[in-house]
Amino acid sequence: MSQSAQPTFAAPAPLLGRIADVCRGRGLAGLADRLGALREWLGDELASVERELSSLPEGPRVVQASARHLLDLGGKHLRPMCVAIAAKIGTGFGEQARQLAVAVELVHSATLLHDDVIDGGDTRRGSPAARAIYGNAASIYAGDWLLVEALRRIRRAGIEGLVDDMLAVIEEMILAESIQLENRGRLGDGVSDYMRVVEGKTASLFRWAMRAGGRAGGLSEDHTDALERFGFHLGVAFQAVDDLLDLGGDASATGKDVLSDLREGKMTYPLVVAAARDSALAARLEAHLERPDGEDLAASEAAEISALVKASGGLEACRELAESRADEALKALSAIPDGAERRALAAVVHASIDRER
Repeated sequence: MSQSAQPTFAAPAPLLGRIADVCRGRGLAGLADRLGALREWLGDELASVERELSSLPEGPRVVQASARHLLDLGGKHLRPMCVAIAAKIGTGFGEQARQLAVAVELVHSATLLHDDVIDGGDTRRGSPAARAIYGNAASIYAGDWLLVEALRRIRRAGIEGLVDDMLAVIEEMILAESIQLENRGRLGDGVSDYMRVVEGKTASLFRWAMRAGGRAGGLSEDHTDALERFGFHLGVAFQAVDDLLDLGGDASATGKDVLSDLREGKMTYPLVVAAARDSALAARLEAHLERPDGEDLAASEAAEISALVKASGGLEACRELAESRADEALKALSAIPDGAERRALAAVVHASIDRER
């Protein structure tokens, strides 16, 4: 397989290419080569997903414009990638899998539109958020519109049970958001609340993506269950890395300021761990969370909090969580026949925990 061939899809290729470059720079040439091969191997499938996403009606309505704005910003598209690889383990990436891959990206995009309104976010993927251009109401309705379109496509795929499965996932996501909402302005119940939120908001959609792809590929129930376990642990690992980037990421790469989640009143895993270990830091975090909306975290205070979290071992604990869940995801793959698809999923795991955005 030629490593010089250029992929034909838009958003995922730059992402995988950047990660591959980082891997080579860190002496991880083997992983970089696998990511390059993955990028080429999935080119046609992800190009077709990109075309489907681009085909959503632009229309004159502000709701459509708001949704279109976010979709045009691109993204990692890891969830459609999971659908595609799972389907290829079985009979291949056909029309059913394509509709499901588009659907999972639409659901993810809907949550981003809603999140930006709830969090008051003005930027998304380094560009103005839809709410900053079209307003909060338009973004909320745009998210709802994308959810309807996603469910329509899942129904169109015609695989028994997947619509109900997605409805259950959406309910999980709403209840996880409810926990986060209830804890806004306070520390919450520590790790238990954190895990309920991350499993509901992030892991559930990865889990569905793997199940949907496996069902579209005609896999056995045992293999589909293994893929669901893989997606679940991958989702937790992915969120843990996001939490690391919130404290130590390059703002020019992530598009977010340091401690942006805390600024929005949300506790990440490093903060949860650090607060449990350092009562003085816990009091400081609680004092910040109780501040009136709009009172920002000064850069000097953010730097001090970041240093205290690091000193407490919060970053190391979060890295351990990411790596342990990545290991669990890889263990789940042991039930899947060895081949290019299983190696591709392993590459997705490594790429998800060794990334800069």
